[in-house]
Amino acid sequence: MRKDATIVSSLFLAAALIVPTVNSWSAEPPPSHKPPPDAVQEVQTQREVARTRPEQQKSQHDNSPFFKESNAELASQAFKNQPDEGRHLGFEFYRDPLNAKKPFTTFEEIYQKDVAAKPKVAEIHQRLLEMRYELRPRLSPDVKMTRGKPIAIGPTARLPQGTTWEKLSAMSPVQIRSANLFPYPPLPHPNNANGGQVFPRMQIDMFPRLQRFDIDFDLPEAFLPEFPPAMFLQNRPELGDVSRGEVVSINNFYRLFKDILTPVQLNGLQFLLTPLPQEEFNPTDDRKTAQPVLGVACLDCHINGHTTGQFHQSPDFRPWERRFRLDTVSLRGMFNQQIHGSKRSLRSVEDFTEFEFRTAYFNGDPIHAMKKGFPIIDRIHVSHMAQMQNMFDFPPAPKLDPSGRLDRRLATQQEITGEEIFNGKGRCANCHPAPFYLDHMMHDLKLERFTREPGDGPIKAFTLRGIKESPPYLHDGRCFTLEDTVKFFDLVLGLRLNQQEQDNLVAFLRVL
Repeated sequence: MRKDATIVSSLFLAAALIVPTVNSWSAEPPPSHKPPPDAVQEVQTQREVARTRPEQQKSQHDNSPFFKESNAELASQAFKNQPDEGRHLGFEFYRDPLNAKKPFTTFEEIYQKDVAAKPKVAEIHQRLLEMRYELRPRLSPDVKMTRGKPIAIGPTARLPQGTTWEKLSAMSPVQIRSANLFPYPPLPHPNNANGGQVFPRMQIDMFPRLQRFDIDFDLPEAFLPEFPPAMFLQNRPELGDVSRGEVVSINNFYRLFKDILTPVQLNGLQFLLTPLPQEEFNPTDDRKTAQPVLGVACLDCHINGHTTGQFHQSPDFRPWERRFRLDTVSLRGMFNQQIHGSKRSLRSVEDFTEFEFRTAYFNGDPIHAMKKGFPIIDRIHVSHMAQMQNMFDFPPAPKLDPSGRLDRRLATQQEITGEEIFNGKGRCANCHPAPFYLDHMMHDLKLERFTREPGDGPIKAFTLRGIKESPPYLHDGRCFTLEDTVKFFDLVLGLRLNQQEQDNLVAFLRVL
């Protein structure tokens, strides 16, 4: 019996040793570091297959030049006696690329021209950035964004030799303008003639469909928000960051939020994540992607309801050379904002949402939309998209009390002093009052007093809640850091803050 028991025990021991090995054979392989497939890219990528069936073979007819517009037969021989032999030699809206230098410009011609010009375009813009800014970032050792990215410390603006911030502060706007000394002139689009939406490399690496062939993103990653950014919901504040370190996309939104959002909100999120044709990202010959694409989604730009510093041109200006660079803003706190759009002052999230895909996606021209896809989304789905946008909340600010003011039991003396400057000498609260640090109005800083550019007129004031996570700053991103932003307003508003006062103000802004 003891011998039998020994044999049975040995068999159990052997089984215990074998089972993990068997399980390891049947288990899924370890996850790859390769990014997950992009569902949008997958749906528009045609697979190459072997041409084995007769109907798959290209015939002489298939390869003939008969299909070229220039080889079309005349409907009447009488056309030969008419002007231009009856041919339309001007711009034809659907066929010709917009902004082509001549009619009948092909996609291949534009592609080759832009690709050849790209290095020179990048070189010229890089020289401008290096002349204006110190591009080697200095990172804070202790102040980080929600998911751990350290914020960059400024100021980064380069001053002309012999100029100091103290000397500038003592000068009048006329003196600064006449000497061309203003350190924060408008930051231009790298290629204003082409214009359009430009995405940072870190986002393109994950979503290659956002890659343009004519220009690349221009600012160092250290001066941009986190990627992926944290995501907060005002209907579930106890959950904190609900992104879980993922970029919310059409691939994963249902898995992430099926137990958190209502069906209406999920439907709105689905539409916010669905690509629609846009000026540079579409199937037409004047696109700026090597291959035709479906477009971009609302949350490609407002990623996770926030931003990664993508920029484009304001659609609200003409002629073309008067258009300015416009940074993508965060949607955090949308539920409490009363006007929308940097210039348009739209009065509801629904109107803003509908306007974006009807015209802003197409540089403010609805006729462009007809060429590139003409998306029409009914008002029911627009309201669902708006409701989802109204769920996006600010990051927690543990040092603020329910009224949005500093809890002095938790704040440092520097932060308390900074709040006093914010509400007093700094005049920040005039446009950014607590608790949400915005006044739902548009303001004109009249920057033409300081620069040789014409100024931009009134622009919407944006909330300062969570501001440390939204660099770069101002509507065109010309201020890379909070320190730069304080320097900018010190000059523009004539505040004459000393360096310690500016440091205190930055310390307060970091805890909002």
